[in-house]
Formats: sequence, structure tokens, C-alpha cells
Amino acid sequence: MLIKILLIGLLLVIIVNLFKALPIMLKGQSSRPMSHYLGWRIGLSVVVFGLIVIALLTGVITPNPRPY
Repeated sequence: MLIKILLIGLLLVIIVNLFKALPIMLKGQSSRPMSHYLGWRIGLSVVVFGLIVIALLTGVITPNPRPY
């Protein structure tokens, strides 16, 4: 259960970083470059992917046996 809460929290932080980068992309003026927020998004996405792979390998979460 803890891994699922952690994954949901990380996904929410990724969405927040996307929304922080949106005004910079539209206006083009900010104290921080847009790549700062998008870099965090990429880094957190890699962490989420790694956590999902680790959780699958350890059996904490199980994939759907029949995808249809």
C-alpha cells in the first residue's frame, strides 16, 4: 500500500511541475528556465518507472494476467 501512495504522490508532483512550466512556455519570461521544471519531470518519471519495475520484481504489485 505504501508503494502505491508513493507512486501516486510522485505522479502528482510530476503534474505540478508540468503546470509550473506552462506559464514559462507561454510567456517566455521567468527567473528559472523551463528546462528546470521539465528536467525535474524527467527525473521523477525515471524514479517512478524504477519503482514500478522494482515493485513488480519483488511481487509488491502484480500485473494484469489477461490484458483483454
